[in-house]
Amino acid sequence: MVDCVFCNIAAGELPARMHETDDAEVVAFDDLQPQAPVHVIVIPRQHIPSFASLVLDDAELVSRMVRSIRVIAERLGIQETGYRVVTNSGPNAGQAVPHLHFHLLGGAELGRIA
Repeated sequence: MVDCVFCNIAAGELPARMHETDDAEVVAFDDLQPQAPVHVIVIPRQHIPSFASLVLDDAELVSRMVRSIRVIAERLGIQETGYRVVTNSGPNAGQAVPHLHFHLLGGAELGRIA
């Protein structure tokens, strides 16, 4: 087993404020260092090191992660006002935990990034 903080959270071995995803293969929890009023991390239960590590067979899993993000955004009341979904892949992009994850950010005006 890979020593991975996100795998440990998914396994219930580390505490986190969890969000229901309606999908047994997708896990979501609040970021410990939030960058917005709503900052949720969405991960696959399966350990995949990064976005760059994805293979064609992972397409359905990524689709399920995206569906979970939409469900969580609705439950948290940010669907109407808008939200941002971000992934960082690799050290130059700022990926701090080597486990594929998406950041769901919202709850305030986030400003433009491009």
